[in-house]
Amino acid sequence: MAELLRRKTPAERIQIGFTLWQSAYNMLITHLKKTHPDWSKEKVEQEVVRRLSRGAL
Repeated sequence: MAELLRRKTPAERIQIGFTLWQSAYNMLITHLKKTHPDWSKEKVEQEVVRRLSRGAL
């Protein structure tokens, strides 16, 4: 896998990273909505941002 990634252009590697981030974001949104159906959309999004930023925001 590492060799495959080395052959990618920097733009391709950035795209792969962004796609992985989008997938994590979407999965976390879905999980939090199911786990906390009483939370507002804003609360869910705030929690997603908090978790993905490791509390830095």
